[in-house]
Amino acid sequence: MKFLSVLTPAQRAWLERALPRALPFADAASTDLPLPRLLRLSLFQVSVGLAMALMVGTLNRVMIVELHMAAWLVALMVALPILAAPFRAVVGFRSDTHASAIGWRRVPYIWIGSILQFGGLAIMPFALLVLTGDGQLGMAWLGQLCAGLAFLLVGAGLQTTQTTGLALATDLASEQTRPRVVALMYVMLLLGMVGGGTLCATLLADFSDKRLVQVVQGAALLSVFLNIIAVWRQEARDPTRRRSKSEPAPAFGPMWRSFIERRHARRFLWTVGLGTMAFNMQDIVLEPYGGEILGLDVGATSALTALTAGGSLAAFALAARLLSRGADPFRVAAAGALVGLPAFAAVIFSAPLEAPMLFRIGALLIGFGSGLFAVGTLTAAMSLESKAHVGLALGAWGAVQATAAGVSVAAGGALRDLVSGLAMHGALGEALVSPVTGYSFVYHLEIYLLFGALVAIGPLVRRPTRTTRTTPPQFGLADFPG
Repeated sequence: MKFLSVLTPAQRAWLERALPRALPFADAASTDLPLPRLLRLSLFQVSVGLAMALMVGTLNRVMIVELHMAAWLVALMVALPILAAPFRAVVGFRSDTHASAIGWRRVPYIWIGSILQFGGLAIMPFALLVLTGDGQLGMAWLGQLCAGLAFLLVGAGLQTTQTTGLALATDLASEQTRPRVVALMYVMLLLGMVGGGTLCATLLADFSDKRLVQVVQGAALLSVFLNIIAVWRQEARDPTRRRSKSEPAPAFGPMWRSFIERRHARRFLWTVGLGTMAFNMQDIVLEPYGGEILGLDVGATSALTALTAGGSLAAFALAARLLSRGADPFRVAAAGALVGLPAFAAVIFSAPLEAPMLFRIGALLIGFGSGLFAVGTLTAAMSLESKAHVGLALGAWGAVQATAAGVSVAAGGALRDLVSGLAMHGALGEALVSPVTGYSFVYHLEIYLLFGALVAIGPLVRRPTRTTRTTPPQFGLADFPG
């Protein structure tokens, strides 16, 4: 921050007041973890968001529309990264106990994740082109194999990068600033998804096979570049972590049993799974509901993503403020689940009331509730284990969260199609012969899942907070290096 030296004391004081208001979660920084370093670390979340937006959004549309691939095959490809999700607990544990020759724990695994992510994105466009059957040799089976491998590599890479990156952020953050650091990481993930999706959609507006290769491989290079910048000189070297060759590495099994046998650990994971399924099952049916049932145009349904993201951003800010003031993270997560109940009810009633505005309010509240739930459960996961083994807890949270999200999205689309088909054929009675029936079934099921999550989290909320946090000191420009 050398440029600050040319400012007058009055200008410096003004910036000290203005910057924390302009930058969300600017007070997540501390003297030990200054804001520039924290923002640089959070770039790994931008990389993860870019890969997620590319796979779930841009490539999803390109494969179906431009490359004329079967929708079921596209859904299968996009769902393949879920296979890597259960291994997040193992990855987190290994990053806790890894002892490299130069004394790093987290950085080697972030680098492994980056390489996997790069490799998957590098071969993905060529695999997709072969998969369409346009290749000169006509070996479509080879395209299917390579495309599946590409999606699996990207999924394993982003799961590994995110788990160890969050563990590194936990290592660097103090207990007082941890809630705001968590919220900032979520904001950067959201920015990566929105920015990456917008950039890829713009670059692929004039679609061609060559442009597809350029964009996807450019994303591969950008992911590695962002991750290198993110971890550069972040983790301190500790040569004492290096084990002798005769000392065996800790086994995962005993450590996992010790973790899962902790009081409330199973209940916590059930809460994460049920709540995540509840908030994510509607992802694939929200925009079609607005278009088919409420008659909203493409622009109006596309704006739903912005509404949901805006609700999540507001939730991140509120959760960070509450948690930094000593609120119980389980109570914050429970509040998110409670907000989801009227949110889904608003979406359901918007159809019979023919109220698009009520539908938009429901979408906004869905984002708000899911944001509170995600930040609350992630912060709780960070406190389940000692700091030396926080990677295991974060990996368990990530494994359950990612698996539940993937399964619920696939189930939401399948249930909507199944119930709508039965309803339109009169199998459910004359009163339910309507295209809204399938959508309504999904949203009612999400409400039931939220009740299940509230039942699971109830005993956790009633627990007294183990530690009393004090409000962290405000961090301003005066603490920046001159």
